[in-house]
Amino acid sequence: MKEIVFAGFGGQGVLTSGLIVSEIAVNKKMNATWIPSYGSAMRGGTANCTVKFGLDTIYNPSQERPDVLLAMNTPSFNKFIDLMAPGGTVVVNSDMVTYDPSKRSDLTYVEVPCSTMAEELQHAKGANIIMTGVILKLLGGFSDDEAISGMNAMFEKKGKGKFKEMNTKALKLGLEYK
Repeated sequence: MKEIVFAGFGGQGVLTSGLIVSEIAVNKKMNATWIPSYGSAMRGGTANCTVKFGLDTIYNPSQERPDVLLAMNTPSFNKFIDLMAPGGTVVVNSDMVTYDPSKRSDLTYVEVPCSTMAEELQHAKGANIIMTGVILKLLGGFSDDEAISGMNAMFEKKGKGKFKEMNTKALKLGLEYK
């Protein structure tokens, strides 16, 4: 089973990133949970979610020892870094996160300038989608087609299919990163 924490400020799309990954896992006939947590402010407050998925039964959907952390900002990095499982991977928005990797030298750090990449793509709200692609690539186990169709299915359910082309480009950019 994999456990991922997606964390950032409200409005950065971390809850949506978690929904995308859980939808992709469910579409592949896996068990998946998505547990959101956010402050009272709609935008600018804290936001995070925990996603667990795998073939086994998920007995505890709550946050335990994440294998992967998505940190979209420095406060999120600082809040969750100590919870990470040894040998885990931290994916950071290098446009916004400053950190000292020596604090947890047992982790792998992947720096992605996703805000800059989203601007270059002319998809201002695409930074989280790019990061989702990076995480899916790191996790393995999902084809690009499974990732894209799962993401698009999740957005269709939310009634936001009109951004399908831009979101697909953003996800592909993440899947192809490094």
